[in-house]
Amino acid sequence: MRIVVVVQARTGSTRLPGKVMMPLANRPLLHRMLERVLAAKTPSAVVVATSSARADDVIEEVATEAGVACFRGHPTDLLERHYSAAIDMRADAVVKIPSDCPLVDPAVIDRVIGYYVDHADRADFVSNLYPGTYPDGNDVEVIPFGVLETAWIEATAEHEREHTTPFIWERRDRFRVHHVAWESGLDYSSSHRWTIDYPEDYEFLAAVYSALWNETRPVFSLRDVLSLLEARPDIAALNACHAGKAWYRKHA
Repeated sequence: MRIVVVVQARTGSTRLPGKVMMPLANRPLLHRMLERVLAAKTPSAVVVATSSARADDVIEEVATEAGVACFRGHPTDLLERHYSAAIDMRADAVVKIPSDCPLVDPAVIDRVIGYYVDHADRADFVSNLYPGTYPDGNDVEVIPFGVLETAWIEATAEHEREHTTPFIWERRDRFRVHHVAWESGLDYSSSHRWTIDYPEDYEFLAAVYSALWNETRPVFSLRDVLSLLEARPDIAALNACHAGKAWYRKHA
């Protein structure tokens, strides 16, 4: 089974333009995020899916520097972009991970993909979202190619095209939707915000990287971040004002 992680990225974010190019440990945020995705053991390949716009040439440059393939497609239809990237990469299953998750834990990626591999004969969609339990910013969704193709053909609503997977997980009567909960039994999805949409999110992420990233151990874990925040509540407070904000809560 060829399992391909597709990292969607562009410079034209509406809430925080250029967020994936903001520096973390002297490299663009996207580079650091890819560093973590590449540390996962289960994917067959990783590809950055960006738009065909000239402004996103820099995204392709970052992907190349990180040693990752780059596919360029539709600027706003993310379902189209994921489907086309899947064809280009000959994927049997696509793993959707957004580029605004620079603290995603490789072990979480492996756990969700591992669940899919173990249940592939009876799962049309596997994720750790809808509802979430992990700290926000550990988003992993796995879609078999055939199911992704069905969504690409049939989805018409704007949010279904923009966010790729709602057509699937909103139709649980039609698709076999599986959920992977955090093994801790905790739910930090609304209290711990490790993604980026606002300037305060960047302040938080920069503080975490300043405290934990180093060249000898560049990929620190979810547990490392939690330990840091327990010792440094001032860092946790940097973006606490945005805790619980997530687009999918409007649809889940």
